[in-house]
Amino acid sequence: MPRTTTMTVRVSGALSEFVAANVGEDGAYENVSEYIRDLIRRDKERAEREAFDRLKAELNRAFAAPEDSYKPLTAAEVIARNRT
Repeated sequence: MPRTTTMTVRVSGALSEFVAANVGEDGAYENVSEYIRDLIRRDKERAEREAFDRLKAELNRAFAAPEDSYKPLTAAEVIARNRT
């Protein structure tokens, strides 16, 4: 069963008004928690999409490189290179 964490977030002014406009009878969400969960899910999807796009771009560069530019690497070298 997934762990549930309760978080307190404080917003004021224009941000608070924006949240209020998106919640309730006139908004797209029933409550603030639903709205925040959706924002987090979308941000997570965006981060995953960006990571995938970076990987895809790196693979495209690798496949486009001339064969003689390849050099053998150990798994440890690949892992170390990707940590930077």
